[in-house]
Amino acid sequence: MNCSILMTDRPIPERLAAVREAGVDAVEFWWPFASATPSDAEVDGFVSAVRASGLRLIGLNLFAGDMPGGDRGVVSLPGREDELRASVEIAARIGEELGCPAFNALYGNRLPSVPAAEQDELATENLRDAARVLGEIGGTVLIEPVSGVESYPLKTADDAVEVIERAAEGAGPDNLGLLLDVYHLWVNGDDVPSAIERHRSRIAHVQIADAPGRGAPGSGQLPLGAWADDVISGGYGGWIALEYKDDGADPLGWLSAGTTGERNLG
Repeated sequence: MNCSILMTDRPIPERLAAVREAGVDAVEFWWPFASATPSDAEVDGFVSAVRASGLRLIGLNLFAGDMPGGDRGVVSLPGREDELRASVEIAARIGEELGCPAFNALYGNRLPSVPAAEQDELATENLRDAARVLGEIGGTVLIEPVSGVESYPLKTADDAVEVIERAAEGAGPDNLGLLLDVYHLWVNGDDVPSAIERHRSRIAHVQIADAPGRGAPGSGQLPLGAWADDVISGGYGGWIALEYKDDGADPLGWLSAGTTGERNLG
């Protein structure tokens, strides 16, 4: 269950308590701080809140810039290397304390003033560095196709896997993986079953939401159960995380209503 886009009107401890009460076992977050360099007290507060909830932290985004303002990561952005590096170190600290295995490195939007090849070269260097640091705690760095922002260059599973393979060339790291978010892929027009089939060995984390609307499973038209079965039958043994939006009074009510056949949802 992603707690960065659900119940955002509540403090993090209250969100975690609600999720726990609904029967969820694990959570993930986008970067949970206002800057790339939160204070020790902020980091300790976040760790303490998750630990006190009894929930597992299964995914954490690295610093991604000003998300409400349109940023979608800083991995490929010249001049943002120090922010990324700082967030990687903090993510490693959080991951080590809470046993978090996966860290989403949003790639960053294309910049009109910088050649795409230059951004890609920088991204490769940054991903290798991030993978090295997070690999020391057994972490995997995730690469995600994203919808909704035209200047974000990774739209399909093929796009993301190309980045992974470029970073892994030669003596590159082996702890980079595909974040298969079926909602983003579907919105971008990717063929989800085909993407699953082509890239099974690269899938390191799965997120779902229904479409249209990015709502809870059962609120739209996507065959989420069939896609989950496909991923699992192909050998995926990780979490299938819920990353949906719901501004209603009871955003978790569908879980007790049994409106979907999803498995191992977190």
